[in-house]
Amino acid sequence: MTKTSSRRSFLKKTATGAAAFGFQVVPSTVWGANERLHVGSIGIGGKGAGDVRDIAAAGAEIVSLCDVDERRRGKNMTEAFPKASFYKDFRMMLDKEGKHLDAVSVSTPDHLHCHAAVWAMRMGKHVYVQKPMAHSIWEARLMAQVAKEQGVATQMGNQAHAGEPIRRAVELIRAGLIGKVKEVHTWTNRPIWPQGMSTMPKARPIPNSLDWYLWLGPAPDRPYHPSYCPFNWRGWWDFGTGALGDMGCHIMDMPFWALDLKHPVSVEAESEGNTYLSGPISSVITYRFPAGKYSHELDFKWYDGSKEHRRMPPPHVFEGTQFDPDSAKKVDCILIGDKGKFLFQRGTTRWFVYPEDRLESFEESPQTVRRVPNEDVEWVEACKGGPAALSNFDHSGPFTETVLLGNLAIRLGKKIAWDGPNMRALNAPEADQLIRRPYRRGWEI
Repeated sequence: MTKTSSRRSFLKKTATGAAAFGFQVVPSTVWGANERLHVGSIGIGGKGAGDVRDIAAAGAEIVSLCDVDERRRGKNMTEAFPKASFYKDFRMMLDKEGKHLDAVSVSTPDHLHCHAAVWAMRMGKHVYVQKPMAHSIWEARLMAQVAKEQGVATQMGNQAHAGEPIRRAVELIRAGLIGKVKEVHTWTNRPIWPQGMSTMPKARPIPNSLDWYLWLGPAPDRPYHPSYCPFNWRGWWDFGTGALGDMGCHIMDMPFWALDLKHPVSVEAESEGNTYLSGPISSVITYRFPAGKYSHELDFKWYDGSKEHRRMPPPHVFEGTQFDPDSAKKVDCILIGDKGKFLFQRGTTRWFVYPEDRLESFEESPQTVRRVPNEDVEWVEACKGGPAALSNFDHSGPFTETVLLGNLAIRLGKKIAWDGPNMRALNAPEADQLIRRPYRRGWEI
């Protein structure tokens, strides 16, 4: 082991989507050192509640809160942010409060990420969006394009990207710690929510506090059921992106960044329990990348599944190390190069490198990636004119496209020859409706 150091008229007006989604304002604020960033937060339950508090702790002022469920602005939120206005509809929040806002955070279910972020960016607002930044490949591409057009500061919420373990690992891999990389294996114990469903549940009464049709947003119309909201939406394709979408943007991040990967040329998936409605119980996904500066032609593999459905790399991957698949479950990934193996976990710099003596000769490798206190400070400072956050949409857009490409392979059940620049499955024209999903009427972009 080696250790490293009015609402109806408003909705009628916006139902076409064209006027609002075409609106454009260029940010013109000139920041003083002590001025505070004014933020509106969309989605304030669950992870969103933590995001609101973390952004405030990074020095921003929370001006407005938005959630489709009024219970989300409970005692804790109202006491923490007593001056913040509250809305159920993010479009109304942006319309009414836009002149007071510099930036917006988006911590909704996946199917609303793009709509909220694009609306805000086209008003000139900086945006922070939880991972995965989009629900479809086309949405990820659009969000990156709009961010560039508007010149706004962006960040995808994959927190560890800002931490020392990932940033130091990127430096070491690029310095040649294990030579040019030829295999990457990444894994998770998700899903920890139901997947593999083949029927929709019967309708239940909508809670009085919840605006169900705002929660649905661009997704297909269907009756309310608690199997979707508030938490288990992740397992349903209409709302979430499954175990891969939930954890891929965390676990796959370091090797994707370190190896400076772009578009894979193919992707294929094995899965158990995949249905038209829901993500699989477990899956193994293989992305194939061309050779690059830091890697040979590369198989980049993803494994998921919980409990008895758990998928892990085969034993040979761990040959020459003290690990087997069972003992490595708490490690995020292993990179295999032509000079060694690197077992990595994003929450610590206590790594395992084989041969063990290789790390000693790389301890003095210089820092080439800047360090920041955390992702929230990095984004807030970027919004105020500082250096771009390193998980901005220039990076996280292509990365999210790659992650979500795995779901495309799962849903189609075939190996896909991928034309990344043009977002085309060369051998699967039926993929088009999944690459760019249709939206419920009134929510077109």
